[in-house]
This record gives sequence, structure tokens and C-alpha cells, in this order.
Amino acid sequence: MKQLILKPTLYYLVTLCLFLWSCGGSDDALPGNGNSDWLIPKNDVFDGGPGKDGIPSVDSPNFGDVGSIDFLNPNDLVIGVKVGDEIKAYPHPILDWHEIVNDEINGLALAITYCPLTGTAIAWDRRVDGSTTTFGVSGLLYNTNLIPYDRSSNSNWAQMLLKSVNGNLSGEKIVTYPVVETTWETWQVMFPNSKVMNTNTGFSRNYNSFPYGGYRTNHNQLLFPVSPDDTRLPRKQRGLGIIAESNAKFYPFEKFDAPVAVQQDVFENIDIVIVGSGQQNFMAAYDRRLSDGTLLEFEAVVESGNPVLMKDNEGNEWNLFGEAVAGPRLGTMLNPVESFIGYWFSWGAFYPGVEIFE
Repeated sequence: MKQLILKPTLYYLVTLCLFLWSCGGSDDALPGNGNSDWLIPKNDVFDGGPGKDGIPSVDSPNFGDVGSIDFLNPNDLVIGVKVGDEIKAYPHPILDWHEIVNDEINGLALAITYCPLTGTAIAWDRRVDGSTTTFGVSGLLYNTNLIPYDRSSNSNWAQMLLKSVNGNLSGEKIVTYPVVETTWETWQVMFPNSKVMNTNTGFSRNYNSFPYGGYRTNHNQLLFPVSPDDTRLPRKQRGLGIIAESNAKFYPFEKFDAPVAVQQDVFENIDIVIVGSGQQNFMAAYDRRLSDGTLLEFEAVVESGNPVLMKDNEGNEWNLFGEAVAGPRLGTMLNPVESFIGYWFSWGAFYPGVEIFE
């Protein structure tokens, strides 16, 4: 598959201008924030234009009850996080414009980092190098993926590599926290008592429009080059990637084309259960082995309107967050594996030779 070349038509010019406005940095930023050394190829770090914080992070998010949210369509995606008894959802239509939300959930300082160009949402622990920080949008991209920076050390981080790639913290790994992604329609049924981020962000944006035009529906279009460009699957095919021991495995949504589907797999000697639904647009992965050594066997639960998605051989019932909501292990949480949803091209670029689940 050849690299798509953007033709000088009005459509692509408008799309490119939107991209430059939304995702760029400045030439001064390319050498690094006071440190010219990069752990990634410097020539593959692209600068979009408006400079650091040209896309403003939301540092004081506001939330409403599920019933108070009126700007989301049923198929809009949301990112969900559960810490203890507190559950919050962060809608894609807001994240598309801000990319980072610095928040605190049940006392845990997290940054919800989202790249609309790779479709990847990851929650980062904001406690870095012994102190709590916030993250901002650097305006730089690597393999067309978001490069956040932390405001304490001014170091640059590669979102999909989960580590700092430039600055005083270069090489430092980020600690992540599990998230789930699904449609607004499904979220309301599964978590009706959650809090949902609303459009009171402090910024004037059109949260009813996508800032990158037809990017999501043009399945071959890229706005910046990636390397390598793995052509085994269509570029914009979505799926869940699992990372273990610096290796990755990709689980396409097409393998979960059912109201609810469960797959059990072994990757890097980890016994994994993946629960997903192409119809409801969610996928999540957990370790099947509990902390006490018990290895569970799972199967799907398919009941409309039921937040229970899996049951196991012990009679426990589990929700999308990997929490036992009924059965002898009520309240137990499955251990998450490092995973997040994204476009195929990004997984192929960041983890060359990534294994594909068959």
C-alpha cells in the first residue's frame, strides 16, 4: 500500500489547516525542551505550527450526571475510568479538541491523554519523579501520535510508547491506569450513576463537530507519515493492542462482531481474557489469573441492558471494568493488562511486527 499523498484540493487544504491548527508545535520545540537528545528518531518528530499548548488541555474539568448530558449522540464514544467507587466518563467530542484532561478521581491524580489521529486513549498517573504534575500538548507528533509534555520537568513523552523520549526525564516510564471505551448509548445503560465530563471546559469550541474533517471515515488517509507503514490490515481498522515485555499483540474489532464476545488467549506467558463487542464498540483485556493464583475460565453473557458481560467457572459475574458484581468473589477486581484501543496503522508503526490475533 502506497503512502497517501494529499492533493491540493480545497478539501485536503482545509483538512490540513485544521490539523496544523490543532496538533502543531513550533520549530523551536523540535530540538527538545532544553535537551536536543531524543530516544526516537528526531527526523520523525513532526511540528504542526501553533506551538506548545496550541491545543489547550483541560485542567479544571466539570461533570454532570448522566441525565444532564445533552450534547452526545448515541454512537459517540466515551472514555471511562473507575477508581474505587467513583466512575467518570470523558467524551470523545471534547477530547478531540483538547487531547488531555488533567483530573483527580477518588484522590488519584490522572491525566486522560487522547490522540484523535491514532484513536488512542490512555490514563496516566500524574505522579511523576516524586511529585504530582499536569500534562500539556507539546504540539509535536511521532508516527502521527500525540507527544504530551509534563509541566514540572518540561520533558516530552511519547503517548503510545508510554515513556519520556526527550528532556530531563528521558527514558522514564509512565504509570498507566486502565480505561474502557464504548458508545454513549452503551455507557448510559452500564453506568447510569457515573459522572460525565460536560462542555463547561472554559474554552470556546464546537463540540458538535470533529476538527479533522473526514479523517475518521477516509480509511487510507494519513496527515503525516508513519514508519513502518504495516499493510497487513487496513490503516484505520480499530482494535485493542496489548503490550507485554515491550512486545504487542493486536485484537481487531472484527473478531468480536457480536453483542458480547469473549476470547481467551495467552500472550507473553500471560493468560488473558478479552471481552469485546463490535456492535457496542468496546473491548477490554484482563489477566485470567487472580492474585491468589486461581486461573478462571470465562464465557460471555449476552443479555440486553445487562451490565454483566462475563461469567466464570466459579459462578462469578463480571462487568466491563473487570469487577465481580455477583458471586463468591463479589468486589474482586481482575488485574488489567497494559492495553488500549487504536487504529491499526499506529500499532504497526510503534510495535513493528506486532502479532495479530487470528
